[in-house]
Amino acid sequence: MSLDFCQELDHNIVRVDTGYDRPNLAAVYLIQAGDHAAFVDTGTYHCVPRFLQALDHYGIARTNVDYVIPTHAHLDHAGGAGELMRQLSHARLVAHPRAAPHLIDPTRLIAGTSAVYGEAGFRQRFGEVVPVPAQRVVEAANGFKLELNGRPLEFIDSPGHARHHFCIYDAESRGFFVGDTFGISYREFDTDNGPFIFATTTPPQFDPDAWFHTLDRLLSYSPQRMYLTHFGGVANVPALAQKLRESIQVFVDIAIAAAGDSPERRVRIQQRMLDQLLYGLRTHGCALTTERCGELLATDVELNTQGLEAWLDRRERMAQQTRPESGRS
Repeated sequence: MSLDFCQELDHNIVRVDTGYDRPNLAAVYLIQAGDHAAFVDTGTYHCVPRFLQALDHYGIARTNVDYVIPTHAHLDHAGGAGELMRQLSHARLVAHPRAAPHLIDPTRLIAGTSAVYGEAGFRQRFGEVVPVPAQRVVEAANGFKLELNGRPLEFIDSPGHARHHFCIYDAESRGFFVGDTFGISYREFDTDNGPFIFATTTPPQFDPDAWFHTLDRLLSYSPQRMYLTHFGGVANVPALAQKLRESIQVFVDIAIAAAGDSPERRVRIQQRMLDQLLYGLRTHGCALTTERCGELLATDVELNTQGLEAWLDRRERMAQQTRPESGRS
């Protein structure tokens, strides 16, 4: 009997649909190496029962899960880390050095995410955020390597979407587990032209220049596949990387064009972004109705807009700091 929220991929990788918000939105990856395993990303507190069910289904003892690896500290990727670690007594949490403190003490993480969703929305979406004991955390700086029962994994610092983000290179599959670093590609948007991909610029650390550099680094490995949290594995990596670069630049251009539109800035960015995405989907051959596309894109457009506004504000502050003072000798 199969689990309807699990898809077996090549190279002993299982994609687990977390069920977060809706089906086909967020994935966690179960990497198997013999009778040992690791999870990449953790979903939220509400998602953990699915992961335990997947372990039971694939005959993996909970004591044989060696690592839990959130790609970054955003709660749709790491909110379930503490609860999953509580259920997996032998596992170690592998985290980016910037993410680790927030998973050990999630107070600021909770406050920041509550500011985005509101307290009620936070509880509904994320539930409880359980702290991870510091002694069980391994910090993975750029170039860090470990072996999962003989299966090598390499960690690459990957700022752009967030400064606390890394990607994991799996030599066996010649693929990267990329969290949000390779953007968003929902399977509902697949056509004969392949996957449709776009950037995720969620707040508060979007940095387009850093992201372009990160993509160069990832492509230097000549990866065959990227395993996205949102949603699933994609191939044809160089072509999709170019599409992602274009999406990042388009969103930046939209933000800059709207920079002087305050207080209507947010509405203008949202509408221009949605129009651009809908145009891209039509060009891509997507047969879904405009209404359905809008439903699937609504949350991303809202969060992307917030991230672009935060980037604009940060950009303006930096410009003010570098301007010479007038009227001074």
